Amino acid sequence: MSERLIPYQPMDLAEPAECVAAIRKRRGGQFINLDRMLLHSVPIADGWNNCIGEIRNNLSLDPKLRELAMCGVAVLNGAEYECFHHAPPFKKAGGTEEQVQGLRLIWQSNFPKDLYSPVENDAAELTFQMTRNIKVDPELMKRLQKASGNADTVALVTVIAAYNMVSRFLIALDVNPEDHPPA
Repeated sequence: MSERLIPYQPMDLAEPAECVAAIRKRRGGQFINLDRMLLHSVPIADGWNNCIGEIRNNLSLDPKLRELAMCGVAVLNGAEYECFHHAPPFKKAGGTEEQVQGLRLIWQSNFPKDLYSPVENDAAELTFQMTRNIKVDPELMKRLQKASGNADTVALVTVIAAYNMVSRFLIALDVNPEDHPPA
């Protein structure tokens, strides 16, 4: 095993105290490897914690759609770390293991649409279009807006955009899943 180009910050990092405490509070007392990499830059770690914390915890968007989008981005970008962390909340929000496995086919023509509701299929398609094509079919946006309303459509787009940022960070810095999943 080769040495990491940029090592993770230590698990017992205590400074800067305010930023470390805020991250630990959001994470239930622990750091994950993503946090340990972000903490090389306090302004980035602090901003990330605030922004992603709001996206993860304070949107009106159905948690199942939120996690579906996060898992879809992870698969499309090859960011297994995101799947590791977002498949469990997807299942907790009502998803099934079969749906998690189905999301692994999001980019293929044999994506199992029958496993998902119409709005879930549209969320998966939006995830694909935003991640791979950047541009989005206006008819897809109209369907999502009609089904979910303005606030949740904007929230879903934001989740997909934000988690594309997350996956690119994870991949560029080779952030890997922890040995033990967080509690």
